[in-house]
Amino acid sequence: MGTFAFLGLSALQTETLQILLIIAACSAAFCFIVGEITRNNSQMDKLWSILPAVYVWVVACKGGFDARLVVMAVLATLWGARLTFNFAMKGAYTWKFWSGEEDYRWPWLRARKEFQPRWKWVVFNFFFISIYQNLLVLLTTLPAVAAMGSARPLGWLDIVAALLMAGFIAYEAIADIQQWRFQSMKWGLIKSGLRLEELPAPYNRGFNTGGLWRFSRHPNYLGEQCIWVSFYLFSVAAGAGILNWTICGAVLLILLFLGSSTLGEYISKSKYPEYADYVKSVNRFFPGRPYHQ
Repeated sequence: MGTFAFLGLSALQTETLQILLIIAACSAAFCFIVGEITRNNSQMDKLWSILPAVYVWVVACKGGFDARLVVMAVLATLWGARLTFNFAMKGAYTWKFWSGEEDYRWPWLRARKEFQPRWKWVVFNFFFISIYQNLLVLLTTLPAVAAMGSARPLGWLDIVAALLMAGFIAYEAIADIQQWRFQSMKWGLIKSGLRLEELPAPYNRGFNTGGLWRFSRHPNYLGEQCIWVSFYLFSVAAGAGILNWTICGAVLLILLFLGSSTLGEYISKSKYPEYADYVKSVNRFFPGRPYHQ
């Protein structure tokens, strides 16, 4: 058992985790090297929706395609397919795999004085973008490792976890579709020659306040966090305990989205005059009172 003996893992779980760590290390090296060569730091963003399905299917394979593990792998694949399609619609994937649309936050951060001279950004890219984010993605899928070899058959908690995860995938999909439609219309009008303030309402605000976005500033982020909390419930159903070591992935993901949403809102406030009012009126994640139109 060796390296992971302190986690109480079986020999099979240890072997599987070692395989997953090798995949994650290769992904981190790829993201760093390609990101530095191309100056496009969205390499991990492209892999974010693909790696979890890969990890969970590796676990399912090593676990003899146990019913619970197959259900987890199918759900992870469904989640990944939806997110990959959504990211592809934004132009993130091209035949030149190293190219594609870069997340707007990376250029904004690179230009900050805190990341000058450039070696500071290189360090940030290495430790946070490449290593930490790859590790975080791996951690979110580790409930599948905890569920390996369970003597417990599929039960009511597995059904609850599956329904919750599927429901939050649908919720996030709806939020992303609404955001895509709004932004596509807004940028279409701007490309036609109109300035932001000349656009018809509600596009003249610059940010979406319709649909789910009327009740939550980040409904897509809420869906994402709840998806992986639901995924964690499978490990509980497998008998790993209500609080087991694999909860760290869901907790760290929640912390990441707290930071990511804070950064995104800081940028939005600097671009859109009404965004500060939106922040004061609408909850960050959980739906609450609607924003006045």
